[in-house]
Amino acid sequence: MKKIIQTGAVLVALLLLYGYHLYQSQNMTEEIAGKVIRFHVRANSDAAEDQELKLKVRDAIGTCMQPVLSEVSGIQESRQVVRDHLAQIEKQAEKVIQKEGFDYSVKARLAKVDFPQKTYGSYTFPAGRYEALEVVIGEGKGKNWWCVMYPNLCFFNSVYEVVDEEAEKSLEQVLTKEEYKSLMENKNYEVRFALLDWIKEKMQ
Repeated sequence: MKKIIQTGAVLVALLLLYGYHLYQSQNMTEEIAGKVIRFHVRANSDAAEDQELKLKVRDAIGTCMQPVLSEVSGIQESRQVVRDHLAQIEKQAEKVIQKEGFDYSVKARLAKVDFPQKTYGSYTFPAGRYEALEVVIGEGKGKNWWCVMYPNLCFFNSVYEVVDEEAEKSLEQVLTKEEYKSLMENKNYEVRFALLDWIKEKMQ
């Protein structure tokens, strides 16, 4: 009986600790999500030619937006710049699509988008709902490409996954030390129930 009580107490403590961890993680995710804008390109399909087209559209938009985003001073200004250029972004994408011999539609919008956990360079962004410039090509059912548009991590080095020192500093300035550290730790947020295994062993 005593062993059962002890086991129950440990289990309750573990569940409380787990709940606190989830609460802290959720708060951290919401704080980070409120300070960044992501760039999201969705391909028409997973066919090789559609995936290749997605990358060409990505590069065209990067070339178009790099000059106007390089001087923004905050997330509000960045948000307005994106809104002001949505029509231009669509035109740039349409040019690429037509040049490559496709007749897909394209839609650009600034919206809240659900993202799974993603790694970009040395940073791992937790899963959550983020504001993003979303560009949908055709049916938008293919694998997508993404990066962080504000602070500007993806329009350096022609939008490839190379985060230079200047970009890293800009991210540090936007986030708190704790938030920045959480991105660098490359967590997978998978809870490992070692204590539950221990409890199971003790109960046998």
